[in-house]
Amino acid sequence: MIPKKQKNIVKGFQVVENDCIWMKSGIVSFKLCDNAYDCRTCPFDKAMQKKMNAKRHMNSQRDFSRWAQNLENIYKSTTRPCRHSLTGRVHALKTCLMNYECYHCAYDQMLDEEELTGLPAKPSLTLASGYRLADGYYYHMGHTWARFEHGGRVTVGFDDFMVKLFGPPSKILIPPIGTNLKKDHAGLTFSRSDKTATALSPVTGNVLAVNIKAKEHPEIVHEDPYHEGWLCILEPNMPKRNHKGLFYGKESLEWTDRESQRLLHLIEPEYMDLAATGGEPVDDIYGSFPEIEWEILVREFLRTKK
Repeated sequence: MIPKKQKNIVKGFQVVENDCIWMKSGIVSFKLCDNAYDCRTCPFDKAMQKKMNAKRHMNSQRDFSRWAQNLENIYKSTTRPCRHSLTGRVHALKTCLMNYECYHCAYDQMLDEEELTGLPAKPSLTLASGYRLADGYYYHMGHTWARFEHGGRVTVGFDDFMVKLFGPPSKILIPPIGTNLKKDHAGLTFSRSDKTATALSPVTGNVLAVNIKAKEHPEIVHEDPYHEGWLCILEPNMPKRNHKGLFYGKESLEWTDRESQRLLHLIEPEYMDLAATGGEPVDDIYGSFPEIEWEILVREFLRTKK
């Protein structure tokens, strides 16, 4: 199980730093980021903003000057380093010209657009009962995954267990941009010939981007579910609340092992013997064992009705 002290920490994919920007600025002595650098939804950031605004209204110019001098000493000649420099999202030192009001900053928008259109580095993989799991991803009980990006956005897709279970899809339906998906509710649909299934969304949020390549070439979801086969990017409203109930790290490996055992009990005994010797799962379980009804697999492993 995940240690209790880590339950409210959202771990961003490939976010190597975790010092809060208020700590980096020297305003607080020690604070680690537990929200994947999504300052917009961070209660601590909101409290600090309120406190700093109160100080300004009280004409605490001396305190502000000390803060500015501290930033200038740390970041060499600028009293307003861009928050993306502070969080490590960009390595070049850049000065904020928008009073930290990122919502109308052209540079902030440019970074977001690059993130939405570009692929991150390919994740490293770990095997559990022969099924691949991407390191740093969160996994939903309905076999979808969530990757929390720098800044709180979430990329979503199908896990390797699901794509092996149902085989290559002939069609994938991804909700259009602007659609609100709800965690634990049906949201992502795929078909194989005349069979259709709907998977549960791992998080709640609005769709910001969809993978057109996956829609046009659904086979890549089966071949590369954790990288080029991603499905959509969501803007969640509460990252901390969204990641609760998802499997992560060692817990996701143990869960996959349990799911594999459940599947083996539905399959012929000879395949159980093969699995016991360390054999790899077949790439298309439904296609290899047609006696197992599609509807049973959907109900048992996707936790949906169709």
